[in-house]
Amino acid sequence: MPVVNYDAVIIGAGFAGIYMLHRLRQRGLSVRAYERGDGVGGTWYWNRYPGARCDVQSMEYSYQFDQTLQQEWQWSERYASQPEILDYANHVADRFGLREDIQFNTVVKRAHFDETAGCWQVGTDQGEEIATKYLIMATGSLSVPNVPNISGMEDFEGDSYHTGEWPQGGVDFTDRDVAVIGTGSSAIQAIPEIARQAEQLYVLQRTPAYAIPARNRPFHPGEQESIKADYDSFRQQAASTPSGIGFEIREEYALEASAEARQQQYEQHWQAGGLAFIGAYGDLLIDSNANDTAAEFVRGKIREIVNSPRTAEVLSPLQTFGCKRICADSGYYETFNRDNVSLIDLHEEPIQAIIAQGVVTAQQVVEVDAIVYATGFDAVTGALARIDIRGRNHVALTDKWAEGPTTYLGLGTEGFPNLFMINGPGSPSVLTNMLPSIEQHVEWIDNCISHLQSHGYQAIEPTLGAELAWVDRVNSLAERTLYPTCNSWYLGANIPGKPRVFMAYIGFPAYVAKCAEVEAAGYTGFTIT
Repeated sequence: MPVVNYDAVIIGAGFAGIYMLHRLRQRGLSVRAYERGDGVGGTWYWNRYPGARCDVQSMEYSYQFDQTLQQEWQWSERYASQPEILDYANHVADRFGLREDIQFNTVVKRAHFDETAGCWQVGTDQGEEIATKYLIMATGSLSVPNVPNISGMEDFEGDSYHTGEWPQGGVDFTDRDVAVIGTGSSAIQAIPEIARQAEQLYVLQRTPAYAIPARNRPFHPGEQESIKADYDSFRQQAASTPSGIGFEIREEYALEASAEARQQQYEQHWQAGGLAFIGAYGDLLIDSNANDTAAEFVRGKIREIVNSPRTAEVLSPLQTFGCKRICADSGYYETFNRDNVSLIDLHEEPIQAIIAQGVVTAQQVVEVDAIVYATGFDAVTGALARIDIRGRNHVALTDKWAEGPTTYLGLGTEGFPNLFMINGPGSPSVLTNMLPSIEQHVEWIDNCISHLQSHGYQAIEPTLGAELAWVDRVNSLAERTLYPTCNSWYLGANIPGKPRVFMAYIGFPAYVAKCAEVEAAGYTGFTIT
């Protein structure tokens, strides 16, 4: 096939990819986006499992770059479901006519920087060869399913599913025995829904997670209109918080309050629901003793809700509260009071193998018709690692990152000119509301490319010194908190052999300010040629 030339190539057509495409087309650049699915939506295209829902309120989990778009779209619930979020992504793609520049059902296999030509040579699974000046990775933070390596998985004669690659037509579990392996966020949303259909549901749990009731509900009449009447203030308030999500983090410390006052505060946050619980006190993620008070409150709630003391004990997490992303649930703990739901503690009876009939643990054979792997993702770097990306001197990105990802601002990495990452490692990304984080990154990249184009510059890449200093900054911020105290996917600890490195910058406002400062100073920390 002949080589096709574009000014910019975008890999991925989720919320990051389609907004990046929109911005660069407005600049007058020739742009092509490549997407392995047959539609837009990214994470929300693939994660169609029962109960899939955003844990950020829908009025915040949306674009703000276009005032008319903000005003015209109507959400139905406080926390939007996967189908509604996917409808929104499709609405945006259609409204701005983006599909004509997206190539679906296409996997980018490699991207090599040609130092002589000063461009990226990109190859797809369709045999296409593409040359582009700018390569933008909109590959998503949670887009590569972590499929466990359990002996005999291929021998299972029933149906197998991963929550991160759910069939488009859905799955009917009526009158079927089902095993769900994993109890992270996806499982906590899916388990109540599967339990309502299945004849018998077996939940195989290795590490329990903390779940706070989402308190989801339809919007009250006039509620959306009230927010939209002063949407700018609503957005600004959210942007001023460490997570970019509009809930208050109280300045008072948990250990400064009386036990009675703490209990009352936690109860108020429990009843309000959602991720805001972590803001009940300002020291919950920096003081282990303060954290223990919140953790024990949630464990007490589990004991209240779950009828079986033994089941409640197994469901009660012991790790630091919030060191893994808190889950927002809808009836998760209540599901274990159903007669057709059984909890299997993999610490007591680990999985030994999968056989034709089901799952073999150290104590029993669990015979089922279907297995659901709710085992999470190779987060943040997984999608980048599965593409053969090579920079200067043919150095592979996976080799450069063999001991952990290194970037400057999470936007670029030394030795890889004109390679931009949206929500890459070293940016706030997964610790924030992803939509504002995406917009901030896309707009920074768009401004940077405009700067290069207008000045006739050929390439930009971080300096090694700036990159190493930034990695130290990301790590030092994390070490001041309790985030590194547990084996979370924030550190890549869920993937065997993956370097244990904290991959997110803590503090959205400070990060935005730093990016603006770098841009205003002519891109300090970068080499421009």
